[in-house]
Amino acid sequence: MGVLTYTDEHISTIPPSRIFKASIIDSHNLMPKLLPDAIKSVEFIKGDGGAGSIKQINFAGGFVKHEIDEVNEKTFTYKYSLIEGMGISDKIEKVSYDIKFEDSPDNGTIAKMTTTIYTHGDFELKEEELNAGKEKVLGLYKVVEGYLLKNPDAYV
Repeated sequence: MGVLTYTDEHISTIPPSRIFKASIIDSHNLMPKLLPDAIKSVEFIKGDGGAGSIKQINFAGGFVKHEIDEVNEKTFTYKYSLIEGMGISDKIEKVSYDIKFEDSPDNGTIAKMTTTIYTHGDFELKEEELNAGKEKVLGLYKVVEGYLLKNPDAYV
């Protein structure tokens, strides 16, 4: 098995508590509203969103299942693994994410995400594939950030 790990950061003017509530705690409600053409629905097929829950995200062209490992509303941390669906194949066993929202000096947020990809055998991902995944995640953060900027009373 191969293991590839990388870390990304995104800086926002929105405080960590608002971004965490919108993008993590209430994502199952918010994301289908913000991206109705891409995300058809989000449902918990096991649990209620806490550790051990399994969340299924249904897209226009498929689905993914996330197993939630940790949700901490005090430290604004979220850990989960992509365990089934788009992105999982005979070459990729699972993808784990470790997300932390920290205060920035200007009362905004520094979002740090560590991604660990577990591959079968000696399979190696191409740089373009990694960059495409990073861009999708960044795009989601920007959509949530844009919504929160336009709706200053949401998720306070």
